[in-house]
Amino acid sequence: MTKRLGAVGAFALLHISPTQAQNPTSDTAAAPAPLTIGAALHGAFIVAHTPKIDHLTRSHPTGGEVRAEWQATGRKPWHAAWRYPKTGIAVAYYDLHNPILGHCFSVSPYATKFIYRSARQQVHFRLGVGIGYFTNSFSLTDNRKNTIVSTPLNAAIHFRFEYALRISEHLDTEVALAFQHYSNGATSKPNFGINLPTASVGFSLHRSRWLPPSGARTLLPLPAGQRRWFVDLATSVGWRQWSPYDRRRYLVNGVHGQVGRRMNQKNNLTAGLDYFYDRSLLVQRVVDTIDVTYRPSTTVDVTKIGAVVGHELLLGQLAFDWHFGWYLYAPYRSATPYYARIGLKYLFTKHVFGCVDLKAHRGSADVIEWKVGVRL
Repeated sequence: MTKRLGAVGAFALLHISPTQAQNPTSDTAAAPAPLTIGAALHGAFIVAHTPKIDHLTRSHPTGGEVRAEWQATGRKPWHAAWRYPKTGIAVAYYDLHNPILGHCFSVSPYATKFIYRSARQQVHFRLGVGIGYFTNSFSLTDNRKNTIVSTPLNAAIHFRFEYALRISEHLDTEVALAFQHYSNGATSKPNFGINLPTASVGFSLHRSRWLPPSGARTLLPLPAGQRRWFVDLATSVGWRQWSPYDRRRYLVNGVHGQVGRRMNQKNNLTAGLDYFYDRSLLVQRVVDTIDVTYRPSTTVDVTKIGAVVGHELLLGQLAFDWHFGWYLYAPYRSATPYYARIGLKYLFTKHVFGCVDLKAHRGSADVIEWKVGVRL
């Protein structure tokens, strides 16, 4: 997951010149995309989502971000389907005001969906996934109280609602409410993760402004020959640590099959089966039976099979995916009978894709799944 949004940053979105802003044409769609530079200051608090981190939630983090973003102008069919969004990259910093937690830096590619847009005002929703770096992480020798962050590098996920007011031809002022989450996906433990609701104020500078054509259709018919039904087959690997006192990381394998239906340019619905084999559960089962030698057991069946339904939000070849599953077969009950996944899928060709998912049980990260698959 820490690398899953490399594809977002690779979007090549194109723009038109200011003199052509109200009447875009196919020629102007080939010009460079309008660029916006922004900055904001953040105030936050740490959510005490489990009593085990209460001692770390008394401070109020502060920080800021700088960002660059590009306006879609219709060069790709999905631009119109999403009402001409923006994509960008944000660099953020937080002082967590706690010597146990230290400081945090993150880099997050993101996409912005407009909710309301006029000549002077904009309301939009932003979703981003990237990498976060913490200066202080858990250590058995000198930072045992840090039960939130156990590795310097973590996945960084944020979603954000923003209101922007036009001040001049090139300047906007902005206010926003956001939610930030950092986690390593149980690659190392303890890993309760950190959740930061934030409020911010900032500004943005526009090199040029662009408004979508009036009366533009937002959902176009699927291209001729586009298949409505498809089958995805994939295999996954991941690594997880089951205890902060056993520093080894254990391999997690998976096989996944789904049937999907393309609903329109923006949405796929899917359903299928998952197979998991988590070797860390072999050791966990040994400890459950009072054998504290950490010797893997081969006498317990840790296989899990689940039925899953999901949704894919499409931005061209990139898809944000959400899944909810229920274990049909799980002889060793190590977690809840249900699970969830959130991730990114990228279609490299019509038949080959890669995917990175964060699998969780009731809000607690289980494993980061790195997948490759084929679409039939």
